[in-house]
Amino acid sequence: MNIPFLNSEQYADPTVYEALTNIETERKALRAFRPIVYICSPFAGDIEGNVAAAKRYCRFAVDSGYIPIAVHLLFPQFMDDGDPEERELALFFGNAIMSKCSEVWVFGERISSGMDSEIKRAKWKNYRLRYFDSNCEEVTDHA
Repeated sequence: MNIPFLNSEQYADPTVYEALTNIETERKALRAFRPIVYICSPFAGDIEGNVAAAKRYCRFAVDSGYIPIAVHLLFPQFMDDGDPEERELALFFGNAIMSKCSEVWVFGERISSGMDSEIKRAKWKNYRLRYFDSNCEEVTDHA
């Protein structure tokens, strides 16, 4: 962004220039660092609806200044969730990825068995957990 030092009447305007420069510097800093968050939400059951919800939760994380990781959007692209061995392997992969995230965000009003495993692991490893309802409103009262 090109911030002019002169105002529209061609007079020096250092106060406005400094304020706009500070705003631009802050914007660049926000783009430079974004913590990674693990998105925990249902997959099985209503797969189409749950995938759409997970995408919405990821968008919410991006809009909130984070980098979302939703393994249940990634692994089903090439692994079979219906195969117990592949499901276990995918959960193992998810745990490895979770360890690289700064927080675990749990979404929705229903906790699936896969989510329950992820939440238990996050608690066991003492990761920071945050809970949100399906409208992306943070909640403090959770099970």
